[in-house]
Amino acid sequence: MNMQHAIQPARPAFLDGTAKKLLIGGKWVEAVSGKSFTTRNPATGEVLDAVAEGDAADIDLAVAAARKAFDGPWGRFKPAERQRLMLRIADLLEANIADIAMLDSLDMGMPLAFAQYMAAGPVVETFRFCAGQAVAIHGETLYPSLPGDVLAYTLKEPIGVVGGIVPWNGPSFNATWKIAPALAAGCTLVLKVAEQASLTALRMAEICLEAGLPEGVLNVITGYGETAGAALAAHMDVDKVSFTGSTETGRAIIHASAGNIKKLTLELGGKSPNIVFNDANLELAVPGAAMAAFGNSGQVCLAGTRLFVQRGIYEEFTGRVAEFAKALVVGDPLNPSTMIGPVVSEEQLNRISGYLAAGTAEGAEALAGGARLTDGALANGYFIPPTLFSGVRDDMKIAREEIFGPVISALPFDDVDDVVPRANATEFGLASGVWTNDINTASRVSRRLRAGTVWVNGYSLMDPAVPFGGYKMSGYGKESGAHHIEEYLATKAVWMNTQ
Repeated sequence: MNMQHAIQPARPAFLDGTAKKLLIGGKWVEAVSGKSFTTRNPATGEVLDAVAEGDAADIDLAVAAARKAFDGPWGRFKPAERQRLMLRIADLLEANIADIAMLDSLDMGMPLAFAQYMAAGPVVETFRFCAGQAVAIHGETLYPSLPGDVLAYTLKEPIGVVGGIVPWNGPSFNATWKIAPALAAGCTLVLKVAEQASLTALRMAEICLEAGLPEGVLNVITGYGETAGAALAAHMDVDKVSFTGSTETGRAIIHASAGNIKKLTLELGGKSPNIVFNDANLELAVPGAAMAAFGNSGQVCLAGTRLFVQRGIYEEFTGRVAEFAKALVVGDPLNPSTMIGPVVSEEQLNRISGYLAAGTAEGAEALAGGARLTDGALANGYFIPPTLFSGVRDDMKIAREEIFGPVISALPFDDVDDVVPRANATEFGLASGVWTNDINTASRVSRRLRAGTVWVNGYSLMDPAVPFGGYKMSGYGKESGAHHIEEYLATKAVWMNTQ
């Protein structure tokens, strides 16, 4: 395993030593309780900053501010005005890419090169795409079959106050996936960000205010899921919740939404199959399959962690993926050569380590990785090496449960009729991959896989124009594409009797 010593990070000006506050009604305020918590750099364990600990009382204030903005000036913004504002936000985000990427890297452990790509690409371009969608919202003109001169038409209207609840594994991108469509649709938003990585969303909120976003349109609450998040999910004056996170929490949000029958978008867990056939281009498939699971230290819901390899190339392919894994540079995410950073927290480190032990105990063999890294500069961080288990059975814990770490379970298969039922034999259905040079195989398997996304001869390809969302217990609703904006709209039918 190639490792390197940590370098001294250049702290963004945003980390000025002052405790970070909540954004409510256009003002930066302390939590009602006066409480705060610290957020740490997972690469070094150092404290980055103190952050206000919002709870139900702060959620009440934020929802009231969002409702006031929705019923007030923001509700009178024309689509073109929302578009212009969103394009200003995108331009300012682009001008502050270094800041945003650095915060993602420091607070969450994302390698800086990847964080810069995410900020410059998906974050900025999602705002621009959604800005274009803001002026493309339209209803229909209908001619009912009733007698007389009757006309009907539909209006697409913003659903109202939205609660956005995001995880820690991609701070800037996850915040964008909630903020941009809500603004494009004309909604207002209360964004509850993950306690493990809160800083980037607060900086992005500053940028939104700088662009001229009216007060109360975006409110940002930092705090814990069981207090602030639960209060937002159950709040009777929230019209919709958009949540990205675990299936377990998604279930709780569904229950909490029953009080006022909230509309929900849920992007939940995954245990995605990545299927490699004998005729695959191995020069593409080896790095593709490896980074499908190891990218962002495996802390990605769509990660291709169940690697099905056709028996004819199983030994060669797993050997090559293992060698690729061993060559990946693990270390300080701020070093440009780092490819694998730390996992986000000690809690996550312990969780993944438990799965590594379970894999070995059940008889799997770690061809690469397999235990926490503690050498030298890595000793104080939460580093798990890219791990590839061979000899895995479908019923093993590591092959069934979402690990959310850089761990691949490699399983051999015989043919299409063998692998497809096994690939689908999971409660999840978020994503999947197919590697083959046979277009007929690619087409057959893609149709039969029960997953919201199928990548053929690639993995993790994302674009603001292409919808993303899951089947089964990976949730419902779509993010990205025109479908994304639709999730934030309500349809009203208007009847006109012109007699």
